[in-house]
Amino acid sequence: MSASFRTRPSILHICLSLLILITLCESTQARTVSRVIIDAGHGGKDKGALRGRVYEKTLALSVAKRVEALLKAKGIPVTMTRRSDKFISLTDRAAIANRYKNAVFVSIHFNAHTSSRYHGIESYYYGKEGSKLAAHIHLRLLSRLKAKDRRSRQRKGLAVLRLTRCPAVLIECGYISNYTERKRCITSAYQYNCARAIADGIMAYKNFRK
Repeated sequence: MSASFRTRPSILHICLSLLILITLCESTQARTVSRVIIDAGHGGKDKGALRGRVYEKTLALSVAKRVEALLKAKGIPVTMTRRSDKFISLTDRAAIANRYKNAVFVSIHFNAHTSSRYHGIESYYYGKEGSKLAAHIHLRLLSRLKAKDRRSRQRKGLAVLRLTRCPAVLIECGYISNYTERKRCITSAYQYNCARAIADGIMAYKNFRK
């Protein structure tokens, strides 16, 4: 095996490097992001997915709180749609975001399927600015978690995105219906890496306009 082959970067790292290079070259000024709305999916009577005694609502809140701490450490104002095991309707979640001007909305979830073979990261967005925010977060999640890329795509049918007037994304941080991925999802290290990737993606979206 040649040295050039051994040191060849992965396609993911090439894509991430190109995204960073493009934003640096084409950026003229930082976006005005006055506040980040962090939405921990589900809560209360809405448990979300449940596999092996692992509740989606619990994992989502754990990651959301970590994102909040990371963003606040960078001086970014954050509003949480929930801080405890509390039910919040989809319309109320969107209404919280719509109170603020120049905000962005990030909804955090974990995935599940009837088949245990599915695994990886998915992200959904609504609108042009949402697609840019999702791209920044999605690539960083793939890079930091070394997870399967299940793509970032627009979903017009998701009320929590459609009803939110600011750039909005929904992140699926992994499949708890997959045994191997579920074991990773419940660890502090995995949850921190999810939060770090999300926070870094938000900061990149804020700091570079293209």
